[in-house]
Order: sequence, then C-alpha cells, then structure tokens
Amino acid sequence: MTQAEREQENDKEKEKEREKEKEKEQRGVKRPIVPAAFSEPQQEQIQTNFVVVIHPGSQTLRVGRATDTLPVTVPHVIARRHKLPSQPRHEDPQLLREGLNRPESSEQRQNGLKMVDQAIWSKKMSNGARRTPVSAEQARVYNRQIRPAVLDPNSRLKWTNTTSHPEYLVGDEALNVNPTDCYSIHWPISRGQLNVHSGPGGSLSAVLADLEAIWSHAIQKLLEIPLKDLKYYRCILLVPDIYNRQHVKEVVNMLLAKIGFSAIVVHQDSVCATFGSGLSSACVIDVGDQKTSVCCVEDGVSHRNSRLCLAYGGSDVTRCFFWLMQRAGFPYKECQLSNRLDCLLLQQLKETFCHLDQDICGLQDHEFRTRFPESAVLLYQLRLGDEKLQAPMTLFYPAAFGIVGQKMTTLQHRSQGDPEDPHDEHYLLSTQSKQDQSSKAMEKKSLSKPPGFEGESSSQGGDQTERANHSQEELSHSQADCLVGGTDPEETPSVLLSRKSAMTQFEGKALGLDKAVLHSIDCCASDETKRKMYSSVLVVGGGLLFHGAQEFLQHRILNKMPPSFRRLVENVEVITRPKDMDPRLTAWKGGAVLACLDTTQELWIHQREWQRFGARMLRERAAFVW
Repeated sequence: MTQAEREQENDKEKEKEREKEKEKEQRGVKRPIVPAAFSEPQQEQIQTNFVVVIHPGSQTLRVGRATDTLPVTVPHVIARRHKLPSQPRHEDPQLLREGLNRPESSEQRQNGLKMVDQAIWSKKMSNGARRTPVSAEQARVYNRQIRPAVLDPNSRLKWTNTTSHPEYLVGDEALNVNPTDCYSIHWPISRGQLNVHSGPGGSLSAVLADLEAIWSHAIQKLLEIPLKDLKYYRCILLVPDIYNRQHVKEVVNMLLAKIGFSAIVVHQDSVCATFGSGLSSACVIDVGDQKTSVCCVEDGVSHRNSRLCLAYGGSDVTRCFFWLMQRAGFPYKECQLSNRLDCLLLQQLKETFCHLDQDICGLQDHEFRTRFPESAVLLYQLRLGDEKLQAPMTLFYPAAFGIVGQKMTTLQHRSQGDPEDPHDEHYLLSTQSKQDQSSKAMEKKSLSKPPGFEGESSSQGGDQTERANHSQEELSHSQADCLVGGTDPEETPSVLLSRKSAMTQFEGKALGLDKAVLHSIDCCASDETKRKMYSSVLVVGGGLLFHGAQEFLQHRILNKMPPSFRRLVENVEVITRPKDMDPRLTAWKGGAVLACLDTTQELWIHQREWQRFGARMLRERAAFVW
C-alpha cells in the first residue's frame, strides 16, 4: 500500500468517527455533571472547583472549595438532643482540663510565673532602659472598686430556638443553646486528635458520628453542595503531623463511604502550610487552640524525626490570663471557666489585650463589655499591667500552666500494625533484615572460596558487594532508628527498657516553644538542612497572634541557638504572616494549592479502591510515610 493510499484510509476512519459523534449528539446523550474532557487548562480549573478542602481543628473547622478565596469557618462543636428526658447533661470542657487540680499544680504554677517574671525583668527595653516594676496589688486596688455600667437593659440576643426539638445543632447554634435545654455539647476533636473519652458521647463511633454531622452540615448549608452530588466531588483532608493511624483511617472511611466523596487525598498540616506560604523549606510552628506542633519541612516532605506535638496551646494561655486577671481583681466576678460563653469572652479579651512587646510597660486602663442572651449589656473598666505580657510568655514557660501528671510532649511512634495492611513497615523492616542476613551468608560463602578461584575481577566485585551490603545495613538501622520507639533485633531487653524510660521521661516534660524549635531542628540529618530551618521559621495557627510575637520568638531562638550555627546562619527569619495572610488560614490555603498541582493526580484514593483495599491505599498513596 502506497503512502497516498494510507492517508486516504486514515481520512476515511476519521470521517466515520465524526459521523458517530454526530449521531450521538442527535440521540441526545445524557451529559454527566462532572467536568467533561476539555483542553488541559480548562479541565484543571473545573476539577479544582470540584475539590473540597477540609482542615479540622480542635476549636474551628475550615472548609471550602479549592477555588474559594477564603474557607468557611465554623466552630467545631455539636449539641445533641437527649434521647431520654432524665438523661444527665454533658458538656465537653473548653478551658478546663485534667491535671490542673493536683496538689502540686498550684506550686508548679507559681514557680512557672516566677520564671516568667525573671525573664521579663532580665531583658531591657529597646531604648536600653529597665522596665518599671508593677505589682498586681496596684491594679487590684483599682479593679475592686469598679462596678459595671448598664449600657442596655436588653442585649437583644436570644438562645438558640429548640422548640422544634432538632436532633442536633452545629457551630454557633450549638454554642448558644440554653443550658436548661436537654442538649449535650460535644467537641469531637481535642488536642489535634479525635476526642475519645470515657464520658457520654466519647466512644469512637459517637465522635465519628459527630464529625459526620458537622461536616455534612457545613458542606450542605454553607458551601451549598447537596450531599447527593458529592459523588462528583473530591476531598483534600489535612491531618496533624503526628497522627493516630486508626483515627485517620476511620475519618477517611467516613468521608468516602458515608459522606460520599468520590476520591480523597490525605496530607499533613505542616507541609500544606509551606505550600500556602510559598516556601520550599521551613521549620513550621503550628500554635493551635489546644496543641502546638513543630516540624521541619523540606521540599514538600516532613522530616519524621523532627516532629513534636506539645499538649498546650491558645486555650491554656487564655486560662492563665484569667488567673492573672483574677489576681489583679478582675471586676467581672461571675466569670466561670466552666461556662462556655464566659470562655468565649476570655478568649476575646486575651486576643485584644495580650502582647509580647517588651516596650509596653506600666499600668493601662481598658474596658470590655459582656453581652449574653436574655441579659443586660454591661460595661466594665479594667486596669492591667504585666499580666498582658505574662500570659503569652507562658508558651515559653509551660510550667506556669500548672498541668501535673499529663503527657505534655508527643513524638512520632512506630505503627502498632494493622490487620488490613499486612505489608506495613513492620513487614518491610523484617524482610529487609532477612535480606541483609542472606546477603551476609552469601558473602561468607564467597570469601571461604580459595583465593584466585574466580580471578581478580571477582575479588573486586566482592569488595564492592561488601561495601554495598554494609551501606544497606546502615540504611536499615537508620530507618529503624527514625521510627521512634522501633526496636533493633540485636538490642537486649535492658537496652529497650532504658530507651522506653528515656522516651517516657522526655514526653513527660513540658518543653517551651523556643526549646521545642531548637530540638526539632537539631533532629535534622545534615548541617545544611539545619541551616535552612534556622533561616526560615514559619508560624501558623491562631495561638500566637500577639503584637510583638515575631521579634520575641526571633530573639529567643537567636539567644539559644548553638554557637556553631550562629556563624553559618546569616539571619534567623521568623515569618508570622506569610504573604500578609491570616496565619490561621495558611494550611487550608496550602490544601487548595495542593489540589492544583500536577503531582497530586498520583495521590488520589478513589472510593472503589478504598472499598477493595482499605488502609493499604493510605500506605500506597499518602504523600508521607504512612
């Protein structure tokens, strides 16, 4: 067949295909709601419009389409109606926590505050002068004389209307439920993990049901996406750097099997924060409401050894600020840490008054209002001194929180194994060690042969093999070491016991924020990586939104940095508002950026794959070591 005949044949085939397409159009073929196959840029744009990014926090849920400029922000709380009228009312605490009422708590708190005071007086102001000492007694005398002024006898705020007896209420409606109504209040996430506890509504299935209700409500009511259409949508879920594998697996199953997304990508907060801020490498500090995480991220990878989770955050600072204000004669005497509306007021006062600026000193007068449902609007005068600086400084001296007998620092532990995933890291490490043993046996056999048996070239090859096996052995040991809590087959029980006790002691300590940063960076493998991290410290989350926080943290890191790195690092840069963005939204924004990346196409876990393979898909598709 000649070239001309071949071209004619091709033209005829193309004509037939065009005719078939015309016939389909004339028949009126149903078009799917999902984006059709367009040219590449159009296809990407439509796909990101069909991607929902979910960033769940202990206090706040942030959710939105990947194409949205800002996410929808919802209080991450649900009020569930009692099934029986006699059922006791339960409310998860906001500012109170375990470990505060131990006999040693008060003494530890006082010692921590003494350390804070010492740090304040040891540092001079920017003009070189010493700070003027201010005692709490001076403020107390004034504050105790204050009586509230009535601005309006009616606040015009109402409790949430529950006359229709809805099964549950979400977000602000849940926060404004009247305490006399038959509803229990649940916060499904606590300190970055699912809030599983022994009280009412604390089982894993109950917490997952609460998450499903809150997230479905946000998607349906606020994003205006009908739940039946979610089969055309994909989801990006942000999880903590130190995650509970069982919890992540259950949440992924809930999103795919129950809520009904067609596919999901799971990624870590810290990596998404670097995407959202436009940084390739950074030491990421995420100060949330109930936990603070520190992690070193390099080129989209979170260094496993560098991950730390500290069991304190913005709510602990709020509680400490309340104690300090009480010591200074806080005029709103009815304020209670167990009252959720009082907790919201205290959080607002902390965000308004507190700072980390050493140049602000002396007594200052402030005012605030209380505005609660079905009560008068009251105006209070308040005089405060160093309390506004002392409270946020407790992040650097966490002993001042007075938390005793609790695990305060968490490291990334090895997986305990999952029956759904037989080829997990336990399997990989054990098979790797068997391969090493077999290769050693092969080496011994080859070395036992008479010299010159296979010629000179084979002996050179044997040397190379030995070097390769030695390097493999080192690699396997380093991998085992990086899995914190992992065991080396050759280690004796006494060595294992000492390692576990050392880890327990470390996790019992409450590291200050600056010490946690130094520890995290010190866990990086090379000096070059450490230098990168010191020169780019990224602060995200809403727990460090204080005036002067950037300069204060920078000064603390510079002062405690190892002398060897002071010569290598030109400048320690602390970034608190990347691209002038609200740091609370940085990680969510990074999830939206992730949806647009070409490499993300390889990370999607589809609903059918999840139904067939389960948790194995997370090990295969997760962008981090599962």
